[in-house]
Amino acid sequence: MKALPAHPQTAPSLFDPRSHEPSALFAAGRAAGLSDDALLRWAGAVIGSGERAAERVLSEARIARRFSLSGLFHDLPSLSLAKHVRSERDGFEKLLFETHDGLKIETVLIPLLKERAVSICLSSQVGCVMGCTFCATARMATRRNLDAWEILDQFAQARSIVKSQGRRVMGAVFMGMGEPFLNFGNVITAAKWLHFPVKDAISGKAITISTVGLVQEIEKFTSLNLPFRLSISLGAATDEKRARLVPVAARTPVQSVMAAARQHAAARRDRVNLSYVCIKDENVSIEDARALAGLIGDTPVRLDLIDVTDLSGRYAPPSEAELKAFRDALSEYLKQPVARRYSGGADIQASCGSLAGS
Repeated sequence: MKALPAHPQTAPSLFDPRSHEPSALFAAGRAAGLSDDALLRWAGAVIGSGERAAERVLSEARIARRFSLSGLFHDLPSLSLAKHVRSERDGFEKLLFETHDGLKIETVLIPLLKERAVSICLSSQVGCVMGCTFCATARMATRRNLDAWEILDQFAQARSIVKSQGRRVMGAVFMGMGEPFLNFGNVITAAKWLHFPVKDAISGKAITISTVGLVQEIEKFTSLNLPFRLSISLGAATDEKRARLVPVAARTPVQSVMAAARQHAAARRDRVNLSYVCIKDENVSIEDARALAGLIGDTPVRLDLIDVTDLSGRYAPPSEAELKAFRDALSEYLKQPVARRYSGGADIQASCGSLAGS
């Protein structure tokens, strides 16, 4: 499957360090005569502090003004923050951004159990072509990849808000709008910068990249041996049900998805995270639990169960009794860690599957 194209207005013609991997920044800077110490300060100003104005970057990085003539330093573009709302139920917050070409993307601030700690849920695309039938993002008419700088600017602006609240960003998840692995290069570039050793860097284990099961990209991600976590969303345990719920992803047999997950777990010598959207009368029967356990087999996993949020009203989450029976069956047949993952911010349309640029 081909990735969505980036809009030409989102790809600055001037050098933007956020749109290049750290190695490219250092190569360009060294070619211009900058020392590695100066380049680290440059990265710290742009990535660690979120500075965009050339004058402030040069000042914070303590770089001589003569380098401003190199073409490397200029004011960097930014997203426009159009709306910021907070859930009265659980403290989740949602940011609505507008891009240079007038499109809308959303970012979610997730309060963690640790006091004053927050994780940021980032969007990787405008809209999504995967067509998951329960997801509002899939119903958006306009779709394109986000550039790496747009992903990082989401993070920088969200982090600034979190800091103003006296809190700290402790993690980032690529689980917002879009299929991250259809924008593989830009997502990996952004993740590398989030983990880069400057101020407020995030631990690699605290960065999770989600996919609905793109096998070639999972294999590529595994081969790169990056420090980030992988989460694979299954939708259902059989090809028949996946064809109904996640039709584009279901073009790949679910056994092939699990084979890639098994390879990843073996390479990392760790459990691979699987997420499973629970839908009433669709995929949470005792038979579904048996099928899921059979699919996973002895692959070491952590299984997260997430209640569906479908703004169209077509699908509903299971009842507590239905979900308990499903979990009890998983405990009997799977015998691996299973957790119910809370999807917050439902009252502000910030929960999983409800992001649609509104």
